[in-house]
Amino acid sequence: MISNLNISRRSFLRKAILTATATSTLPHWYNEELLAAPQTSSTASANGKPNVALIGCGGMGRYDARLASKFGNIVALCDLDQQRLSETRTKDFPRATLYDDFRKVVELDSIDAVICGTVDHWHTMVSIAAMRAGKDVYCEKPLTLTIDEGKRLVSTSKATSKILQTGSQQRSDARFRLACELVRNGRIGKVKKVKVFLPAGRNEGPFASSDVPKALDWEFWKGQTPDVPYVRERTHGSFRYWYDYSGGTMTDWGAHHHDIVLWGLGLDRSGPVSIEGKPKVSMIEGGFSAASEYKIHYNYANGVQHTTESTADDNPSGGRVREQGKRHGIMFEGTEGWIWVTRGEIKASDQDLLDTPLPSNAKRLYHSDNHMGNFFECISTRKQPICNVEIGHRSASVCHLGVIAMRLGRKLNWNPETERFINNEDANHWLARTMRRGWGYEFIA
Repeated sequence: MISNLNISRRSFLRKAILTATATSTLPHWYNEELLAAPQTSSTASANGKPNVALIGCGGMGRYDARLASKFGNIVALCDLDQQRLSETRTKDFPRATLYDDFRKVVELDSIDAVICGTVDHWHTMVSIAAMRAGKDVYCEKPLTLTIDEGKRLVSTSKATSKILQTGSQQRSDARFRLACELVRNGRIGKVKKVKVFLPAGRNEGPFASSDVPKALDWEFWKGQTPDVPYVRERTHGSFRYWYDYSGGTMTDWGAHHHDIVLWGLGLDRSGPVSIEGKPKVSMIEGGFSAASEYKIHYNYANGVQHTTESTADDNPSGGRVREQGKRHGIMFEGTEGWIWVTRGEIKASDQDLLDTPLPSNAKRLYHSDNHMGNFFECISTRKQPICNVEIGHRSASVCHLGVIAMRLGRKLNWNPETERFINNEDANHWLARTMRRGWGYEFIA
C-alpha cells in the first residue's frame, strides 16, 4: 500500500530562484508565485518508500535513478552490458540486485515502479511489459522509435491504468512553463511562427566491425532492429546517430523542444497537418545514418508555421548551433512580439512582455518544479503526470514526422486525429518498422 509522504518543495524553489535571479532570467512576479505555490507530495510504501528498478544503466538511466533515489528505493538494476551493470551497483546502488533480462525484472512482485533508461528502440517494449505487469513507468525520451509504438503505449496505459511519465523534464522548468503560459494567454498577440533550433548531429564514418565485447549481449541489444555485425559506434553514447535505433538530434533534442512547441500552442494532444523537409548534407556510407543537418517545415490547422533547423545563425542568442552548443531553443513569434526560451534563459522582444504579471483570470498550465518528484507524486495520487504517455507520444510524433518527411523528400499531409498520412500509403508504411523475427511484440507476450 502506498501513502503520501510530504517533501520540502519550498527549500528547493528558493535555491532555484536564487540561481534564476542571479542570471536575470525570471521576472520577480513569477518568482513570487513559485514561492507561494502549495507544497507537493511524494510517495511511500508501508515501510517507507516505493521500490524501483532501473532498466538501462547508461548515463541518463543512472542520472534518473539518482534522482529517483530521493523518493524511492533502487532495489534492482538491469542492463545488457555486464560492465555497466556492475559499475552502477558499485558506484551508485550497492544493495541492488542485478539482472540481464528486463522481463524478469518487471515480473517481480517487490517492484512498484520502473525507470526505463535504455536505448531508444527498447523504450516501448520495456514500458509495455512493465505496465502490463502492474508497474508505473518513468521512461526517457524520445518515448518511441515509431509513431505506431506511441499509439500502443497510449493504449496500454489506458488499459492498465498505469502511470507513465515521459522524461521530457523541460515541462518541469519554470522558464519553459512561463514562456508557454505567456504565449497561451496572448502576450505576443496571435502566434504566427515558431522556430526551433537544434544541435547538429554527427556525420562520421565509415566504421569497421569488430568482435563483440564479452560484457555485452549484442543479440539482445539489437532486439527488433536489423541483424548487423557489431560496430562499437552503434552502441552506448553514439547509438542515437543511427536511423536503426533513433533519429539523430531530431528525435533526441527534438523530443524536448517540440514538446514545448506543442505545449505553447495548446496542441500537446494533437500535431501538425503538413510536413516538408530535407537533410542539408549527405551522410557518409557505412557511417552514422540519421541526418546530421536538416530543415523541416510544419504547418498547423490554426495557421501557425513551424520550422525546425539543425544549424542556424539567426537565433536571437547568436552563434551556430552544434552538438555541444547551448544556443538551441524555441522562438515563438506573434503579431505583438517574440519570446525565446532555452535551458537557463528566457528573453523577449520587449522586456515588458516578461515583466508584466499575468492577470488573475489567465490560463495557467500544469505546475511541476521537480519532474521525477512529479512522477512519484502521481504514483500516489493516481493523477496524470505533467508529461504523460499521450503527451510524450505526440511530442515524439512531431520528430518522427520530420524524419519521415526527410527520408521521402516530399510534402506530406497528416491527420492528427487518425494519426495517419492523407492519401499516401508510402508514408503510412513508415509509421511502423519491420521487426526482426523473434524480437517483435511476441517477445513480451
